[in-house]
Amino acid sequence: MDCKIIDKNNNHNHALDFLDKVKMKTDIACFPEFFTTGYNLNIIGDKFYDLAETIPGETTKMLGEKAKEKRLVIIGTIVEKDILREGILYNTAFVIDKDGRLVGKYRKFYLYPPEHCYFRLGSELPIFDLGITKLGIAICYDHAFPELFRVLALKGAEIVFIPSAVPQGYEYLLNLRTRARAQDNQFFVAAINRVGQEGQVKYCGLSKIINPKGEVITEASPDKEEVVYCEVDINQILQERKQEPILRSLRSEIYKRWFNLL
Repeated sequence: MDCKIIDKNNNHNHALDFLDKVKMKTDIACFPEFFTTGYNLNIIGDKFYDLAETIPGETTKMLGEKAKEKRLVIIGTIVEKDILREGILYNTAFVIDKDGRLVGKYRKFYLYPPEHCYFRLGSELPIFDLGITKLGIAICYDHAFPELFRVLALKGAEIVFIPSAVPQGYEYLLNLRTRARAQDNQFFVAAINRVGQEGQVKYCGLSKIINPKGEVITEASPDKEEVVYCEVDINQILQERKQEPILRSLRSEIYKRWFNLL
């Protein structure tokens, strides 16, 4: 998806248009990072405070109605403002189930350095059990941190969605890290990345789904909007873990000792 920067109404309507085109019997749809506002920090600046909304709020209500209509799980990432503390913002993903109910949210755990000017760090790594699958969420820069994905795997995630706004020039990070995180943990990874341009920043697209072997099983264009579909077989996770029992072979005492030294 491309987004019109600072134009939430336009982006809401654009997102709904996408969802109206989704094929029947699709289970889960995911939008890229900050799909309602655009991402460019230098252009948006303090306007993030005006664009921010609560969860639940305007966007989750609108998409909840569409999720119920389409019988579709919807994942999106927006600028969230804290309900209780004025002026506190988060980079937050939400999950809406097929009945249109807000299942929960995930606040970005690792902020890209410039994001610290506007957002607070998240502190929880939730798993969302949707009946059809158990999913986790990481947001963009989070994919640089293998330990986050290891925790999600140990908590039972079968698919990890990564809404992103990765610019051109950093395709190698998107391509390498998403495949590595999938193979490291022997689960599926769905990376959903922006296209389009904001000021001097062009986004590199290349949304992709990776299987537990680390193989890309579908990939989107680097520069065009499109809906990319992929059917995943959760049984592949068990097959791969039987062949090489990475999680069962973990030695947690090493992690404890290492992190105690930091």
